[in-house]
This record gives sequence, structure tokens and C-alpha cells, in this order.
Amino acid sequence: MRTALVVMHRWFGLAAAAFLFISGATGAVISWDHELDEWLNPQLFKATSEGFAQNPLALAKQFESSEKGMQVTWLPLNIEAGHALNIRVFPRIDPATGSAHKADFNQIALDPVSGEPQARRMWGEISLSRKNLLPFLYKLHYSMHLPNVGGIEAGVIFMGILAIVWTIDCFVSLWISFPKLSSWKKSFAFRWQQGSYKLNFDLHRSGGVWIWPLLLIIAVTSVSMNLQLQVVRPLVNRISTLSPSPWEGRNFSAPDKPSSPGVSRETILEKAKAEAIRRAWMTPAGGIFYSPEADLYGVSFYASGKEHGDGGLGNPWLHFEGSDGSFAGAWVPGEGSAGDIFMQAQFPLHSGRIVGLPGRILVSILGLVIASFSVTGVVIWARKRRARLATKQVRAQQSLQPLESATAGASPQA
Repeated sequence: MRTALVVMHRWFGLAAAAFLFISGATGAVISWDHELDEWLNPQLFKATSEGFAQNPLALAKQFESSEKGMQVTWLPLNIEAGHALNIRVFPRIDPATGSAHKADFNQIALDPVSGEPQARRMWGEISLSRKNLLPFLYKLHYSMHLPNVGGIEAGVIFMGILAIVWTIDCFVSLWISFPKLSSWKKSFAFRWQQGSYKLNFDLHRSGGVWIWPLLLIIAVTSVSMNLQLQVVRPLVNRISTLSPSPWEGRNFSAPDKPSSPGVSRETILEKAKAEAIRRAWMTPAGGIFYSPEADLYGVSFYASGKEHGDGGLGNPWLHFEGSDGSFAGAWVPGEGSAGDIFMQAQFPLHSGRIVGLPGRILVSILGLVIASFSVTGVVIWARKRRARLATKQVRAQQSLQPLESATAGASPQA
């Protein structure tokens, strides 16, 4: 049993080493993606002029009037002092072709005073330029930038499957880390002064034992991030009934056939604010998005500067149908069944934001540790393989010696 599990762990580790190394290293960086992105690209985040900022709704309308082929899909409703209005956009259908307009950007920064574009980029583009570096790393983290296949996000699915196997391997590795219960202390020890081979082995095994619960959390939440609708929600729903999700059972349109809403964002905001009052929410509406693929609106409620939901289970959301503005569901952190709360905790746990800044620091360190496990695992395999080959060669030479001696001692026949 143990031998089979060791072999299983070895071959999964070798097959997944490169992907886990990249995912861990990029995870350590993107824990700070917003701060690093703003530092690298001030033109995308800092206002270029001084004066009284316009209402974001007016700025969005101004942009859509000047860019007839584009629609705003994410709009913050508050502009921080000294900051630009950073919005996400998506092409509309071109009546001449029946398909989406061609666009070389999906994110744009508007000057909050004049509404003029300051900078733009294609978020997630394969590029190591200063402007695209952080989005490139972010998308690399969860998809490896693998291309879509038949409209399916192959990279997202692949990394989700890898995370499932990694979750299983967490239990396998824990089992084989304790060969004997009588010597369990050795599985927590680090032999700092007994040579590089033993230290490398202990860093891989004992290091994994010490932080095993955290590794399991990252592995499980990785599955949730990539395969929520396909795998995690159906499984959780069997244990604890989940509230209906507005994303489930929806017919998604192809990227080149995007929808346009039948109801204005202003109308949706009025509906959302009325629903928030009914629910006695005190937090203001902080941002509104529209999904052209799902024909669905979402309004998030948060105070200015709290867009990323640091601390707790994140920000509440209200969803509305893009076609007629009817209410489509709510996502309220801390409310619902045990299954609902489990699902709400997945991203906050994965990102560390559930405990704010300390959690982000911890997740960043964990990313580096996961990357190092890939390296130490490959080193262990390479050294053992080298030793096995050397032993095999010695045995082969030893088996030839009796034959050589017999040949040398034989008398020639007349």
C-alpha cells in the first residue's frame, strides 16, 4: 500500500511540478496585484488633472457616446481622490457583420474631470510589458494562458483538474510522511547539519507536514476557483442545500455574439438601492457590472476604497436580469445555509483576504513555499534516480565478473 502511494505521489509531483511552481510563484505576486499594478502603471490609476470629478455614470455614458462599438461592463460608482475612473469594457455587436466589433483593449482609465481616456490595455494579454505584466501573471496563475477550445476555457478546466488531483495528493503525501507512528517526531524535524540531501528531503517532507492544513485549503479553494459550477457546487449541494445562483442554468452567448442590456444601468441601480433599503443595508452601492455573455447585471455594495473586500467573506451583491431588470438573486456574505457560507469563503480563503492584510502576507509566503516544494521534490527524484542507475550499473558489472573469470581460465582446445 505504502509503495503504491509513494509511486503515486512521485509521478503526480513530477507531472505537476512545473504548473505548481508557476502557480505558486505567481500567487505570491498577485496577492499584491492591485498595489503593484498601480505602482507600475500610474497612468492607469492616477488622475492626470485636478478639479471636480464628474459622476461615474455620466463618465460612462460619455465614453459609450464616443466609442459607439463598446459598452461599459464594470463601473465603480465612487472615485477615490486623485484617482482615475478605471472601467472594464466589451465590444457591442457590429450591425454590418452581426458579430462583435474588433477591439484591442478591454480596460480603460478615464480622467475623472474631463472624461478623456488616459490609458488603455487588453487585460490578460500575453505580454511581459510593464503595462500588461500584472494581468499577464494573474491569468497565468489560474489558466496558464492555454487557449480556449470550442468555446471552453481549456486552461481554467485543466488547472481545476490539476487542483483536484493535488487535493487528493495532499492526503497521500500526509500518509506517506508517517511511515511509523513510533517515529512520528522525525516527520516534523529538519536535519540542518546533516548534509544537503537530508535537508532537502526534510524541507520537502517535514515542511509539508507543518503547513499541511494550509496547503489543503489552497488546493481545495483552487478547485472552487476553477470548477465551481461544474464540480464544487453540485458536490456541496448534496451535503447542504445551496441557494440558487444566478449563473447556474444560464445560456451563455459566444464572445463574438455579446448581449446588450435592455435596461439601463441607472434603472438597475435604482432597483438595487431600493432592494438594499428593504434589506436594511447601510453600505452604499460601490460598483455595477454587466455580463454580455450572461445578460446579467450585478451591483456590489461597499464603501469607497473597499472594492476588494478585505476582511471577512467579502462584499454583498445583488443581481438583475439584463433583459428586463427583474431580480435574479443575492450573494450576501454570512447568510444562507452552511453550504452557502462554505462557497462564500472560497475566494477569501484562497486569497487570504478573509483576515485582511495578515492573510494576504501568509498567502504570498505560501505561494513561494509551494513553488519550493516543486523544486525540492524534483531534486529528491533526480538524486534517487541517479542512485538507482548507479546501483544498477554496479550490479551489472558484478554479474559480468564471474563470466570474465571463467573465460580467462578456460584452456584452449586442440
